[in-house]
Amino acid sequence: MYNVRVRFAPSPTGPLHLGGVRTALFNYLFAKKNKGTFILRIEDTDQARWVEGAEEYIREALEWAGITPDEGSGYGGIYGPYRQSDRKEIYQKHIQTLLNNQNAYYAFDTPEELETLREAADKNGETFTYNYKNRKHLKTSLALNPQEVEELLKNNTPYVIRFKIPAGENLRFHDLIRGNLSVDTSTLDDKVLMKNDGMPTYHLANIVDDHEMAISHVIRGEEWLPSLPLHILMYSAFGWNAPQFAHLPLILKPEGKGKLSKRDGDKHGFPVFPLEWKSETGISPGYREEGYLPQAFLNMLALLGWNPGTDQEIFSLEQLAQNFDLNKVSKSGARFNPEKSIWFNHQYLQMMDNEEITQEFQKLLNSKSISTNDKFDSQIVNLLKERASFVKDIWNEGQFFYESPKNYDPKGLEKVWKPDTAQILKDFLQFDIQDFTTDQIQQSIQEFVKTKAIGMGKIMMPLRMAMVGALHGPDIPHVMEILGKEEVYKRIQSFILFGDKKD
Repeated sequence: MYNVRVRFAPSPTGPLHLGGVRTALFNYLFAKKNKGTFILRIEDTDQARWVEGAEEYIREALEWAGITPDEGSGYGGIYGPYRQSDRKEIYQKHIQTLLNNQNAYYAFDTPEELETLREAADKNGETFTYNYKNRKHLKTSLALNPQEVEELLKNNTPYVIRFKIPAGENLRFHDLIRGNLSVDTSTLDDKVLMKNDGMPTYHLANIVDDHEMAISHVIRGEEWLPSLPLHILMYSAFGWNAPQFAHLPLILKPEGKGKLSKRDGDKHGFPVFPLEWKSETGISPGYREEGYLPQAFLNMLALLGWNPGTDQEIFSLEQLAQNFDLNKVSKSGARFNPEKSIWFNHQYLQMMDNEEITQEFQKLLNSKSISTNDKFDSQIVNLLKERASFVKDIWNEGQFFYESPKNYDPKGLEKVWKPDTAQILKDFLQFDIQDFTTDQIQQSIQEFVKTKAIGMGKIMMPLRMAMVGALHGPDIPHVMEILGKEEVYKRIQSFILFGDKKD
């Protein structure tokens, strides 16, 4: 019985995309389901695309989401270093093994020479491919004699090292999500394993690292599926047992066609990154900063491409791990639904107790330099939380509790303010309400309407406009109780003065 060890291996080239977080999540769930280890490895071999702060962003995003690695870059472990730029000597040793057993070769072609070959092929209606057909006719260690190769190396002639794909084989392999697959190796090209700057490409580095870190399962995005035959061949060339592979489906645009991108988020107004990302081109929103709860965020992601086989939609992280099964991951792409992500957040917000929500709401109040009061704030949360999908919605719906209306909705005002409105409100101020509770306020309003022989709307709409500044919001007797008698009467008087000026 082997130990389950899986890795999430992002490149620090910018913010983490939703698809990357889902890959990390599925690796995490698989590890926890099988009492295994979840590893973070940073694949920074492409130094030209390295972005400062990206690695720290990746770790912060995973920790915010609650899927903290067991080992890896920033977390320690006995298989380190976990950053590929720190493993150059390891790659040099292994590339030499491939050269020695003639499964790899030097290629001294210049970029200009390769471009000439591509243009010539294109003129003939063909595509230039560096493979078994031409590698012995190009400037390679397979075509040159050993003395020529030695001289080129001695003179520091730039080169890359390519993998020697065996020709004419029917390679069969298995993917845990996509089943049995096969490919004719003659259709594959000889990929570069070591670049001319001495850095390995993804193909070499990830194979070596997965082997040396004892990775049992490689769970990654489907964009790497075309590379799987090469990787299987490389494991064979090294004489190593390959891990099991699973390639996850794409997360698709809301329209259902094409891979979800930042542009889609900008277009439809939703984040595609877990955390806010600042760059020279501006600030990209993140789920955390938009007010999403990490539990809701993960629950939403888990159901993009995976189905538990039941109607259950709400899962804790522990429940996700218990139920997760790669056999239930779809082969086809999963369409992203922004409205569904809001629905998930609403569900999780409703499951939080008032004290938790109040604490989060008070953080928002503090950010606006508004003094907090546990009893008062808790009453507002209790009144408004059922309407809210985010904590910020409580502020948006209940801002009037903290800021007395200075202006009134023009359309609502036109509907409410009639020649007798001021007098009705003045009369109401004289209608003493001793016990200022919701029930007593409701009862007193009914008595007032009966005494004055007027319709309920004649007093309720002006009261709502006076309290809220608009003709929407929660039940007015509830609002009045929370505001308190002194504040309610003060707002009524302000509204009367505003109306008088209007007249």
